[in-house]
Amino acid sequence: MAKSILHKADTRGNADHGWLKSRQTFSFAGYYNPERMGFGALRVLNDDVVAPGRGFGTHPHDNMEIISIPLEGDLQHQDNLGNTEVIRQGDVQVMSAGTGVFHSEYNKNSDRPVKFLQIWLFPNKLNVQPRYDQITLNLEERKNKLQQIISPDPSGPGTWIHQDAWFHMGTFEKGKILTYELKDPNNGVYIFVVKGSFTVDGQPLEARDGLGISETSTVNISANEDNAEVLIMEVPMHIPQNS
Repeated sequence: MAKSILHKADTRGNADHGWLKSRQTFSFAGYYNPERMGFGALRVLNDDVVAPGRGFGTHPHDNMEIISIPLEGDLQHQDNLGNTEVIRQGDVQVMSAGTGVFHSEYNKNSDRPVKFLQIWLFPNKLNVQPRYDQITLNLEERKNKLQQIISPDPSGPGTWIHQDAWFHMGTFEKGKILTYELKDPNNGVYIFVVKGSFTVDGQPLEARDGLGISETSTVNISANEDNAEVLIMEVPMHIPQNS
């Protein structure tokens, strides 16, 4: 029988630094909850809003797969690998921190905030060569269906990471019903409602709610309103200490 864990939007961690407002599904920085240390390989799911012209100064990461999904505005990225890029809604950025990388992220605009999801996954291989990738997706291809944005496969579609994980996004009309079939029976799936509302395996979900489901092969999803947007993250539930 499937196992599930529900994280309502208003139960998330809440950090307000003035220039940064962050809601954290799992323990992060000043927010610590021993019952919220992640979901399998999924370690961080932050819902960030950065004030105009502000951002994160240069800081390090290692041995983590880092994914940024912009929802509104323009996010400026710079790193010590020589990348200087801007990511916008419809883009997906991945960074395999591996042996170590330094980067900064800023709101490129001085007149409006930037909103994005920051997601961290434990990798399936440690100390890889650091890697940066950025893709632009056709948002028309996620209307009333799931668009793959991340997988373990460098040949796509979408981009890839060092983990047996698959991410999909979709925007649905009210009443649309779909079934998500897990790629790996040992994985679980974490469903995050970006916008609108859904019912997932009988559980109603509102905007920014999250539902983790494991020990299942399929998940049934129905949209409860028009333009409802969902992010589905299939991840391994057990993390071996590979090197």
